[in-house]
Amino acid sequence: MDKNKVVVAMSGGVDSSVCAYLLKQQGYEVVGMTMQIWQDLPYEDQLKEGGCCSIGAVHDARRVADKLDIPYYVINLKDFFNEKVIKYFVQEYLSGKTPNPCIACNKHLKFEELLRKAFDIDAFYLATGHYAKVEYDNVRKRYVLKKAVDNDKDQSYALYNLNQFQLEHTLFPLGYYTKKEIRKIAEEIGLAVADKPDSQEICFVNTNYRDFIREKSPESIKEGYFVDIKGNILGRHKGIPFYTIGQRRGLGISAGKPLYVIDIDVNNNKIVLGEEKDLYVKEFLAHKLNWVAIDSLNEELELMAKIRYNFHEKAAVIKPHGNDMVKVVFDEAQKAVTPGQAVVFYQDDLVIGGGIIKQRCDL
Repeated sequence: MDKNKVVVAMSGGVDSSVCAYLLKQQGYEVVGMTMQIWQDLPYEDQLKEGGCCSIGAVHDARRVADKLDIPYYVINLKDFFNEKVIKYFVQEYLSGKTPNPCIACNKHLKFEELLRKAFDIDAFYLATGHYAKVEYDNVRKRYVLKKAVDNDKDQSYALYNLNQFQLEHTLFPLGYYTKKEIRKIAEEIGLAVADKPDSQEICFVNTNYRDFIREKSPESIKEGYFVDIKGNILGRHKGIPFYTIGQRRGLGISAGKPLYVIDIDVNNNKIVLGEEKDLYVKEFLAHKLNWVAIDSLNEELELMAKIRYNFHEKAAVIKPHGNDMVKVVFDEAQKAVTPGQAVVFYQDDLVIGGGIIKQRCDL
């Protein structure tokens, strides 16, 4: 493979566009690729601004590639996306969990299938517009993942499950810039996407996720009971997938005080409701672990833990707990620890590893 050749995953947005420009400026032979992963939306919705997999995104990426004078290809990964992201997304909600489809897409689509496509054309690297850093640590003798310099835009949380092989073949040039600097570069070199808004929504959900799940698996949705912590019936719910931990709105329960979803009992088809104070959790279990900066966890570590994307990490002790599991013990209880979401462990700006939240320890 050619270590001077890099495939850039181009979404048609400003970040991946400037990523391609920066790498070309650094002397790399750059090839642009866009994943075509969702083709069942109405045509007018595929043209929507902001979608990272829309026809409009392909048009924008192609225009950028033409301006940068780099080869550009659209790669059909629809079947992989359906298998690894869509099915996972639906099944997690049916199982009472709250998935993160972007993490699944990073792991299975970008850094497996698209990386494989890069190898097919003899490129050594895959680059994306993520705000993160990948470096080789001579002391640890391994590749490490670090936070970006722009803490507000840092995306290392969504990349915690990359392995050593993937990190070796990955470039994140935007990790050393702020978002403001990236937009300024795009403007200075005349990219039409310089002011394009960031993509915010789940790219494959056209309406809301509840309608999407109902459409994909209507036979799996069954009404059941709302109960309190003691098991007393409070009313009827519309189906497990329609509720997430911490939810208050749309419960349809009149109790004289605010009630929140604090647990989802899939086996008994019950939604457990409680007061806001019941949402606070000090200990929980996480599984499906991936260690980045270390080989494995053999002893307790005092680290910082991040339990969702828009969450400032908090101090915690991470303890080995059986096979492929850890117990996370926060110094102070945290609100709405949500099964299915990722928990990522940090030491300063270094990603130590992470996993998937399995369950709280006090219910």
